[in-house]
Amino acid sequence: MTTLFLSIALHEVLFFLLFVLLPVVALIDILISKFEGHKKWYWLLVVFFTNIIGTLYYFLVGRKQKVRG
Repeated sequence: MTTLFLSIALHEVLFFLLFVLLPVVALIDILISKFEGHKKWYWLLVVFFTNIIGTLYYFLVGRKQKVRG
């Protein structure tokens, strides 16, 4: 019984991390960062509408497009 409970709890934590916390972190990072042109709007829309895929894409590609300095 406790193994089933731990399994369900672990799934809920993973769900929360992947589908709630990571996109929120990505959106906050996009909002406080500077991008050239309209790239900020592009990344906001990508992360907001494609959730986990857009979030992963932002962390892999989008963070490199920030304006440095």
